[in-house]
Amino acid sequence: MKYFMAALSMLCMGTIAAQNVEGQLVNQVGSPIEDAGIFNKTSGQHSHTDGTGYFVLNKTSVNDTIYFSRLGYATLTKVIDKADLQNPLTIVMEESSISLDQVVLVSEVDAMSRVVDVDVKTEPVKSSQEILRKVPGLIIGQHAGGGKAEQIFLRGFDVDHGTDVAINVDGMPVNMVSHAHGQGYADLHFVIPETIENVNFGKGPYYAEEGNFNTAGYVDLKLRKSFDKSMISTEAGQFGARRFVGMLNLMDNQNSNAYLASELYLTDGPFESPQNFNRINVMGRYRYALPGDQELLLTASHFSSRWDASGQIPQRAVDQGLISRFGAIDDTEGGQTSRTNFVLNHSKNMGIGKSLNTMAFVSHYDFELYSNFTFFLEDPVNGDQIRQFEDRLMAGAKTVFQDNSANLGGMEFKYNAGVGFRYDNVDDNQLSRTLNRQELLERLAFGDIDEMNGYAFAGASFKTGKFTLEPALRMDYFRFDYNDKTSELYDSRSEEKVAFSPKFNTIYSPTAKTQFFLKTGIGFHSNDTRVVVANGGEDILPAAYGVDFGTILKPADKLVLNATLWSLFLDQEFVYVGDAAIVEPSGKTRRMGIEVGARYQPMDWLYLYTDANYTHARSTEEADGEDFIPLAPDFTMVGGLTVGGNQGFSGGINYRYIDDRPANEDNSIVAEGYFVTDANLNYSINNWTFGLIVENLFDTEWNETQFATESRLFNESNSFEEIHFTPGTPFYLRGKVTVTF
Repeated sequence: MKYFMAALSMLCMGTIAAQNVEGQLVNQVGSPIEDAGIFNKTSGQHSHTDGTGYFVLNKTSVNDTIYFSRLGYATLTKVIDKADLQNPLTIVMEESSISLDQVVLVSEVDAMSRVVDVDVKTEPVKSSQEILRKVPGLIIGQHAGGGKAEQIFLRGFDVDHGTDVAINVDGMPVNMVSHAHGQGYADLHFVIPETIENVNFGKGPYYAEEGNFNTAGYVDLKLRKSFDKSMISTEAGQFGARRFVGMLNLMDNQNSNAYLASELYLTDGPFESPQNFNRINVMGRYRYALPGDQELLLTASHFSSRWDASGQIPQRAVDQGLISRFGAIDDTEGGQTSRTNFVLNHSKNMGIGKSLNTMAFVSHYDFELYSNFTFFLEDPVNGDQIRQFEDRLMAGAKTVFQDNSANLGGMEFKYNAGVGFRYDNVDDNQLSRTLNRQELLERLAFGDIDEMNGYAFAGASFKTGKFTLEPALRMDYFRFDYNDKTSELYDSRSEEKVAFSPKFNTIYSPTAKTQFFLKTGIGFHSNDTRVVVANGGEDILPAAYGVDFGTILKPADKLVLNATLWSLFLDQEFVYVGDAAIVEPSGKTRRMGIEVGARYQPMDWLYLYTDANYTHARSTEEADGEDFIPLAPDFTMVGGLTVGGNQGFSGGINYRYIDDRPANEDNSIVAEGYFVTDANLNYSINNWTFGLIVENLFDTEWNETQFATESRLFNESNSFEEIHFTPGTPFYLRGKVTVTF
């Protein structure tokens, strides 16, 4: 550790590189362009603009060729002369239709995010459920009336609701630690889809800025800072679906922007017992910027949702004709949840490639869920309904210093270092047995949780020839406190734990259109506080050891190919089962896989993409044939095409496929796969857009979520273990009208 700190101190004392080119990128009305790419074709160096459009590109010489690129803008090329090295540049970029030729491959560990960003721009997210589907290989499923967070599948993980995928919105964490329903629970329904600027992601535990839950990967949503025009949109469709969205541009000038966004969504769903689902979202955002100096971003949002649910139904009840696929055994399930957020983002340009970025947030969150997974297995008279509840206050902050033009002994490089914390105060976290969502029968777990995570990280990027080397280290400190309210006496217990997570990534770029990468790293996910104190702090930060080897190729301006071989090993842990208030051991697991993808734009109005993923996932401590990981997908595939432009007709069609997969450890119970197709058609004229959205175009019969569950019905003398499922949405048509002004 002392050597690491000594090296970090030397980085901080680095001197300025001899030849830098700096300046600002703006659009045609003079507004700064954020996150544009600046690439030196001659030396291979690259940089990005900050929130004020400012950039610094080091190792630049006279006659070097520089590319300036940003999705939605025509790519510019400039040959550097002597004056450019002495005076700041002002580069004006012209707006253009989205195109793959605007993507420049740079030596960055998350380079695929910039490629997939074309998917987001050419086919914007139409619902909150679609947000995570933009990540290649990530499959989601809803199984509680649309109100719960989606179940997530990625890289051979049944991630449940977020245990192994770290999810953030503009740096604010979404995953909930020690949640009443499950560890890492990540509910993204507080995000209005139309406010999303891009979806940044990375797979595996290779990113020092990402900490808890970053094992299978991470997703970081970036929200729009401003809108060119205000917008009102309304949707109506089958199953009583109605959705209203308003986006009001309150202020838009060179130094400041402000807007207000709102969403109301109502639906009964396709179920025989209406879902009575409602969700309301309100968000306000204010931005103040001084070009080349600093930017302040203030965000406030509130989300609230209520719903009823038909729950997961047993296959035998459908086979015997007791209920239909859209019927229910217990239709008194459902719940309510809300979240209120206040977020501050501040970035300061400190000159010559140095910047300081700070994020701070405060959130209040509450959650109440009624479920019945086993019906009359435990209580043959009252049934097995449970209530999960919590009231949470969370707060945190993070500061990151970055230097894109450091120098050590004549070697130029980039580095960043950051510190931060997160604190969760959870009151009345509980699991209870209830009857008809009214009567409390028994408390199974009831207590208060305080959990604190402090962290620090540092990383560097050294470019030598065509290689880029990126070492990094992260340190996390956790403190877990639990006050058990079920005890007659005061029962408060605490534990502490520290985790170190080293990373080392190598990128080789033999040409401007070819990239190979080797990523290695250690990550982790924390366990529920109730597991930590019950287990004396042992095996509560299980490490994940990952390796990725892959390539990104751009053989033509409008064709991008990618392929990755990967492996991930996860240590043994003890898991808190929120639905039963018990602690279960989870053994060591190993996952290996291959991912391939392609994106092609043969014409300006036609864009095609596809991604396929194969995974071999097994427990390493069980006998052959009994080592399957329940619900771990082995093969998934997604793809689609979009056509059209900003005016006239446009549309798209996309599909998602998941293969049959084991539902239990010996594969004797199988969760059936599915192939589902969605489509949309739009017509735009002037400032009006009329659209049709179709989910499940071919009316496929499919199960959205499935579990191997032991249950007993009211009229049964014995219990049965079999597939219990939530049916996927049938053919679902909605109409949409949007006007901008």
